[in-house]
Amino acid sequence: MKKVILSLLTILLFSGLAQAQTTATEKKMADLSSRPADHFMIQFGADNWVGGPDSVKTTGIGRHFNIYFMLDKPFRTNNKYSLAYGVGFGTNNQYIDKGTFVDLSQVANTIRFRTLDSLANRYDKQKVATVYLQVPAEIRYYSNPANPAKSWKLAAGVKVGLLFKGYTKMKDYQTAGGTSYYGKTYVQKISNKRFFTSNDITLTARAGYGLLSLNVGYSVTPVIRDGYGPSFNRLSVGLSISGL
Repeated sequence: MKKVILSLLTILLFSGLAQAQTTATEKKMADLSSRPADHFMIQFGADNWVGGPDSVKTTGIGRHFNIYFMLDKPFRTNNKYSLAYGVGFGTNNQYIDKGTFVDLSQVANTIRFRTLDSLANRYDKQKVATVYLQVPAEIRYYSNPANPAKSWKLAAGVKVGLLFKGYTKMKDYQTAGGTSYYGKTYVQKISNKRFFTSNDITLTARAGYGLLSLNVGYSVTPVIRDGYGPSFNRLSVGLSISGL
């Protein structure tokens, strides 16, 4: 009899502990039945090349525009946290000083940022652009997981990209004195992927409220393919629009 009573007490004790643990977990959980499981995320903002040599002279403010289709998977133990992943495209544009010429048409396996002398012809505007097919993933936190539109949000993650396109775009070919040869609408575009890093890895972070958040990204892989030119990385700062 004592063994039976002891066994019942043991069962009741563990049942009580299990119930208490379940109740504590439930307090962390919110009703997400009305929250979507997928969404689009749009990002835009400023880019800058960092860590490059003096020969890499940029001007103005570079820019990026990214769009992704994302899936959001809340954690079972605490749905204030979730894992999000998806697929999409990331574009980057960096403007080059008019006293520098970037030539992607050369046969050599080294891209040069050639400084022009004061008497050389030049393009009035020039940019280097890349487009990556990207797979972003991030861990997210919501202060109000049941209503992301009225929630503080934090996220940290990574984007893994495959180079889709790399090119330069030049506009308005001029004399050293600024006289246009072909008119201000003249544009020359040279596409060549081989000088750019084919597999990009970018660390990311976001913080915001509701639909808007501030996003930061840093490419740990160099912009130019290793051994094909000067080494530098990309730093991006901008805004994200996302339902989750």
